[in-house]
Amino acid sequence: MAAANLVNLEAVDKVYGTRALLDGISLGVAAGDRIGVVGRNGDGKTTLVRLLAKLEDPDAGRVTHTGGLTLGVLTQGDTLDPAATVRHEVVGDMADHEWAGDARVRDVLTGLFGGLDLPGFDHGLDTVIGPLSGGERRRIALAKLLIGSPGLVVLDEPTNHLDVEGIAWLADHLRNRRAALVVVTHDRWFLDQVCTRMWDVQRGAVHEYDGGYSDYVFARAERARIAATEEAKRQNLVRKELAWLRRGAPARTSKPRFRVEAANALIADVPPPRDSAELMKFANSRLGKTVFDLEDVTVRAGDGADGRVLLKGLTWQLGPGDRVGLLGVNGAGKTSLLRTLADAARSGGERQPAAGRIVAGRTVRLAYLSQEVTELDPAWRLLESVERVRQRVDLGKGREMTASQLCEQFGFGREKQWTPVGDLSGGERRRLQLLRLLMDEPNVLFLDEPTNDLDIETLTQLEDLLDGWPGTLVVISHDRYFIERTTDTVHALLGDGTLRMLPGGIEEYLRRRARIRETQTPQATTGARPQPKAPSKAPAGQAAGLSAADARAAKKELQRIERQLDRIGGKESELHAAIAEHATDFERVAELDTRLRGLVAEREELELRWLELAESAEAG
Repeated sequence: MAAANLVNLEAVDKVYGTRALLDGISLGVAAGDRIGVVGRNGDGKTTLVRLLAKLEDPDAGRVTHTGGLTLGVLTQGDTLDPAATVRHEVVGDMADHEWAGDARVRDVLTGLFGGLDLPGFDHGLDTVIGPLSGGERRRIALAKLLIGSPGLVVLDEPTNHLDVEGIAWLADHLRNRRAALVVVTHDRWFLDQVCTRMWDVQRGAVHEYDGGYSDYVFARAERARIAATEEAKRQNLVRKELAWLRRGAPARTSKPRFRVEAANALIADVPPPRDSAELMKFANSRLGKTVFDLEDVTVRAGDGADGRVLLKGLTWQLGPGDRVGLLGVNGAGKTSLLRTLADAARSGGERQPAAGRIVAGRTVRLAYLSQEVTELDPAWRLLESVERVRQRVDLGKGREMTASQLCEQFGFGREKQWTPVGDLSGGERRRLQLLRLLMDEPNVLFLDEPTNDLDIETLTQLEDLLDGWPGTLVVISHDRYFIERTTDTVHALLGDGTLRMLPGGIEEYLRRRARIRETQTPQATTGARPQPKAPSKAPAGQAAGLSAADARAAKKELQRIERQLDRIGGKESELHAAIAEHATDFERVAELDTRLRGLVAEREELELRWLELAESAEAG
């Protein structure tokens, strides 16, 4: 027996200005549903969930809730009282022994804040909300919602301002709740983990799919294939009809009216071309052998010598073609590390970190996408902001495009190009930032939270661009899907002043963070205030019993092995391709197979040595 619907939308219309965001929508949310809402920015995702939650009224149609339905709604703003404390908003008037004895409250506080005493907040639960950042306020609003017991949870971009650990916890928490869920998010990993149905909002319509994000992608591809088949049939009929219209005796002055009408009908309902935000592949400047070499570097928070030490004794080499995902708890120093590298590159090596030395390659052309969008003058027209970088771009093979043509390729139509930057949405401004960066033809890209405010369609196009981009790439992102899709290796700042390469990727990072939380005191469970396990005079990242010189030598050896492993991986791929190419030449295949087995043995030996060095480096 099908579950009863908690919410019904019947023939709902919603118009803003002259644009119909939703046109005749009929949907239902049943008990136990976990629905993900996706679609391009501006197509009406947020409007749909606001109508569903009765935060807005439809222009036509109706929205009904079952009697007694309770809702928990997280919007992109918050209604927290700035004069109240976190305690008042989250646990209300409950005594400490009451909320501390509630398993759900403990789970939520630990999952979203890192501990029951809210490490990272100056006064814990008694911190006043007013001075807090938008991200901190959003976590408080989410905690307040999850501690309750609504029958339907409606979340609009809940993963914003959460780190990888927080997102993993939230996904697990929502899977284990009995309440129905409707969630708007661009986090594809999260959608796959949590959702059992998908709503795709497109041009006023909502298309429904069963399953999570992966199932949605497969189903949409099949739908596109069927549409392409129908379109091919249509085109064949159009050609036959038009050919018939042109045939016949010269004396004939007219055709049977029904034939003309049939041809016109076939042409009339051809859908308009999709408003694509295709990302161009730009020519790249040559990179030399050196990109960034760091020797015994110390990175501090802020510009002063008194800033908190984030990284100490860091020796690291970033080479040409490296594709690195950078993970770490909030406040561990990810952005500070990128800024330090950028300062060294842009100053020609004159600006150096608090200690140690950074050598930047002479051929490095760096582009840095920061988290802020305020660097664009809000008074500039969109096209003007692009032309200030370059008016024309050489696409190679004698092809050029003007700034206006490039804007169109990035989804900014002719009319949109005259819009002031200050009037653009967050996603549009982010897309404009990417366009301006890529127009300058960089060979090193630093992307700090590039997925913020981008819809899934633009994210997939950005990933496609990066697939064929041959430069060096460093990505900071809490979007697990994006990290795994665009990078080859994962490095992590674990809050102990070190940077570690993690062969096991994000799963290994989560395991390590879980172990750290188990061994740390509650006060040290946040990356914003890392605490050592025991007093030590040895620099962070230096193993117990090793001298500073030995520790640096071990780090260099680890990096050397990592580069060798990368080269061996490339050679293995080439040999596999060669074996496939010469599949019928048995002598050649035998020779290639012998070489391949030699490479595999060499790789396994190097991996064993890497693990030994990594374990010794972590012993302290």
